[in-house]
Amino acid sequence: MSIPQLAARRCWHTAINPLHTTIYFSPDLAKEFAALGVTERVAVNLASRSAAMGAVDAGTVTATFYSYRHELVARHVPAVWDTITPEQALAARLRAADSTLRRLLGEETIESPELAEAADLAMRATEGCTRHARPLYSAHADLPVPEEAHLRLWHATTLLREHRGDGHLAALLLGGLDPLEALVSHTATGRGMSPKMNKAVRGWEQSHLDAAADRLRERGILDADGELTEEGKAVRERVEADTDRLDAAPYEHLGAHGLARLAELGGGFVMQAIGAGAFPGDLFGKG
Repeated sequence: MSIPQLAARRCWHTAINPLHTTIYFSPDLAKEFAALGVTERVAVNLASRSAAMGAVDAGTVTATFYSYRHELVARHVPAVWDTITPEQALAARLRAADSTLRRLLGEETIESPELAEAADLAMRATEGCTRHARPLYSAHADLPVPEEAHLRLWHATTLLREHRGDGHLAALLLGGLDPLEALVSHTATGRGMSPKMNKAVRGWEQSHLDAAADRLRERGILDADGELTEEGKAVRERVEADTDRLDAAPYEHLGAHGLARLAELGGGFVMQAIGAGAFPGDLFGKG
């Protein structure tokens, strides 16, 4: 793996994905959707992220989200579209992104030249994205680009997140990890969502997670204590390396200097957001 790929991965993990993801843990998103009649947390999550694809059914959402339990998705989709239209969902999400970033970063940062610079860099990176076999990215790429710098930055991180995410699903399939095995092995790295959050957000029960762990033990990916074996670490690294390769184009287009600057600026904004309580304390980890 080349240094640029490793640098791109670090930038995505520390500056791009966390900045986009603040919206899904924001009380502002729940408030915006509740005003439109959608009050269940899971329905808000599913509708806000899938709305760019239109009023799709449960099968489409399960396929593109990969690690959500289909029965959970089917409880809310397509029924949510009887309450809110995709256009309303997208507008509500953008309003929530506006209020969330203003609250987490403060007006001085929102109006800063550094944030405008980060937005320009991130948007430039999206010029290198490709649509083929990337349904969530391609749907979001059809949305208008907001004018305000902080919303342009958030929009760009959304495009970059979904572009990498679509490629990541292909890497998981190639790596032979089904949705549950992907979640359990990622949790075992210490960087994935905790079992508690996987159950609450994605609809799985402990028995499902335990069965996936048993399958991974049989394949030599987990040891008896639920830790990754050397083979397990290699499997996860191959998945990440394949994801890097499939997601290289935006960062090659941006260039090494631009990538380093985006990582510096975006990483600073993310640390600011974390300090302001952007994420729950039990989001990550093995417990």
